[in-house]
Amino acid sequence: MLSNIGFPGLFLILFIALIIFGPSKLPEIGKSLGTTLKEFKKAAKDTK
Repeated sequence: MLSNIGFPGLFLILFIALIIFGPSKLPEIGKSLGTTLKEFKKAAKDTK
């Protein structure tokens, strides 16, 4: 899913997020996104 974005696309997404949320909010957003992905992977693994 996210593997075919590539480096330029990822850089563009990070740049837009930096403009929208500002540098002080990015670590908090990254942490919550990582936690969400971890929980989603765990739930997907438990359903198999």
